[in-house]
Amino acid sequence: MIKFELHLPVKSQDDSVIELLANACRAHALLSNGQLKMAITKGALWLERGKNIDRLRKVKKSLIPDDVLHFYYDEYVLSQACLAAHIIEDFIEYSVIYKPSGMPCNGSKWADHCTITRWAETQLTPQRPAFLVHRLDKAASGLLLIAHSKKAAKALSHLFEQRKITKKYQILVHGLVEENIIHTTTPINNKAASTFFSYADKSIKAMISLLNVEIETGRKHQIRLHAANLGYPVVGDRLHGNANNDTQVNLQLTAVHLSFICPLTEQVKDINLTTSLKPDLIGVAKILTS
Repeated sequence: MIKFELHLPVKSQDDSVIELLANACRAHALLSNGQLKMAITKGALWLERGKNIDRLRKVKKSLIPDDVLHFYYDEYVLSQACLAAHIIEDFIEYSVIYKPSGMPCNGSKWADHCTITRWAETQLTPQRPAFLVHRLDKAASGLLLIAHSKKAAKALSHLFEQRKITKKYQILVHGLVEENIIHTTTPINNKAASTFFSYADKSIKAMISLLNVEIETGRKHQIRLHAANLGYPVVGDRLHGNANNDTQVNLQLTAVHLSFICPLTEQVKDINLTTSLKPDLIGVAKILTS
């Protein structure tokens, strides 16, 4: 698999993106103009201008002296296929989208074509920009708020900061949880964190429990860390759980509910993950305990 990177200073306003890349690439690989354009479309090219470095997708972008093109080509990354997400609600200024397990929220310098934001930008009608307001782990699935303007992104981010968005999840955990409700406030990275766990289904008569989760804060890996700290690691969590016990399944964590008062219209929004998209956590539990 071919992998290389280029950092190309622009010396003349007559320089073109494709010509600069094509000439520089010859030392690494004989890439056609079509391959270069494909890589650019998938997010492999960045333009440094002054203090700003931004992803560049327009091959006809006018360049000026002192610009720098940064090109990151990774054949393996670029060959990855994008998973299919689903639009749950489209409120024009922002959307609620179902992210499947395995789809990342963030890209890398090498590409971003498989991310939830890029999927939204290319699949929504009419097409609009997409800004992350919050995140789900790559291995998790469920509901995500995606803003389509900087105004909406700022307003929705403010709701998260003020803890005015209700976020509910379901998880499968190792261990038989005996308490009906558990509230933990163990800090994460020296920052306040609050998570509520409660039973979602008591029909599983084995050392696996299905739990509802509601979080008041949004720390990285908060649910996974708090569950593991309580002695009930999330099934499939190879980072904070027992990697040796979780080789059969992926992370069993799904965002199932979002509710808030829209900061733009003041209307109540109450969104639940549809049954057809909700992972069969009980089915997974029965397979693991059979």
